[in-house]
Amino acid sequence: MKDTITKEYFFNHSIDKVWNAISREEEISSWFIKANFKAEKGYRYTFKADEEHGCTQITGEVKEANPYTLIYTWVVEGTKAVTTVTWRLEQIDGKTKLNLQHSGISNYAGETAVSMFNSFSAGWDNCAEELTKFLNREVHA
Repeated sequence: MKDTITKEYFFNHSIDKVWNAISREEEISSWFIKANFKAEKGYRYTFKADEEHGCTQITGEVKEANPYTLIYTWVVEGTKAVTTVTWRLEQIDGKTKLNLQHSGISNYAGETAVSMFNSFSAGWDNCAEELTKFLNREVHA
């Protein structure tokens, strides 16, 4: 089983606009899920999802927060598995390239790892769609 989900997305927005959307509590809460979050190393964050997201809470600790890299642990409520989410931004030809990795999924036991891998993979694609909508609204607002 693969242990790491790797995604690559491109946005027609500045690197700073995308960085703010993934690193600021109020912006994360607008396009992702309600967040108690600071992009500061050592900060223990909480994301509180509604029922449509399939779990009620995600917690973790920010491991790195340097422009334009954000790394944090990811623990789904009711599980003990610790995984890691890494966001890396790069400005290319006026666009922003986002490399997203979610690693450590084999920390889930047995078949749970397979179902979590599939769930997270689809979830990150959905997040990228929501992030795109958010960025487009902010530009045209």
